[in-house]
Amino acid sequence: MQGFDPRWESPEHYVLGITKAIWEGRDIGSLTHYYADDIVVRSSASVIQGNSGIIAATLATLAEFPDRELLGEDVIWSGAGDGFLSSHRLISTATHSHPGVYGAPTGRRVAYRILADCHCQNDQVNDEWLVRDQGAIVRQMGLDPKAFAANLINNEGGAQVCVQPYTEHNDIQGPYRGRGNTHIRGQQLADLITRIMNAELSAIEQTYDRACQLEYPSGQSAQGWKAADQFWLGLRAAFPNAVFSIEHQIGMDGGDLSPRAAVRWTLKGKHDGWGAFGTPSGADVFIMGMTHAEFGPRGLRREWTLIDETAVWKQILLQTG
Repeated sequence: MQGFDPRWESPEHYVLGITKAIWEGRDIGSLTHYYADDIVVRSSASVIQGNSGIIAATLATLAEFPDRELLGEDVIWSGAGDGFLSSHRLISTATHSHPGVYGAPTGRRVAYRILADCHCQNDQVNDEWLVRDQGAIVRQMGLDPKAFAANLINNEGGAQVCVQPYTEHNDIQGPYRGRGNTHIRGQQLADLITRIMNAELSAIEQTYDRACQLEYPSGQSAQGWKAADQFWLGLRAAFPNAVFSIEHQIGMDGGDLSPRAAVRWTLKGKHDGWGAFGTPSGADVFIMGMTHAEFGPRGLRREWTLIDETAVWKQILLQTG
């Protein structure tokens, strides 16, 4: 790959390789090389700019979960000038061994997914969007996502000074301005989610394999049309008038894997409906979601969709108390 260390054979090799080196190889100092000095990392929970903030966050996480592993499931990517945009999917396993943002150590073993879009150029990541399944983490610790969000606000000093979740209001423009590629599978997935968000739930039976395998927030694993309908309906019903937008899409074929796609999307509007987030609060909410999918002869056969429930609850609680 032009502009990258010759040892990296492909975008997949690069993304999975540096992830393992940083987290499991404990080469945290390599972030000064692999992450640009002014990188912007947007997780659902916050916006961090600058390498020093990323190093601090990495150290804090490893202090709380010292045996953390990041198991790379897939890297879906598209070219972008002299670099590329990767959307990679990980399963993280760890033991909550020490105190930290999740409170006193519980000794519990957790496993959860992460989806991350990274723009990589000149052997560095210089722009990133990330969704971590916080709902899965806190539930495995015996906590409720809404209660966790309330405690987080309190522990961070209250509503006026606490860390603000990522929204369009605190976003920072980074160097990547691409929208992905025009591969048919990326367009197919973007069209499908758009139809669902336009309340065309019949699209699920028309485009999903009847035996589809589904992975949703809070570590939910499910199968079949009804489960897909239940998840997407519950989300849309909570924000029936929110504006849905496709922010980025990639489709690709590769190796021995099925055709697949990665889409990053947003939902912006009021929590004014009954659905996945309980009693309508009227709060203005910004949701960043990410979806990966694999396609087979009978349609969409596997789907992974993540949002951060705790970030949604934090936005609601910051406005309603």
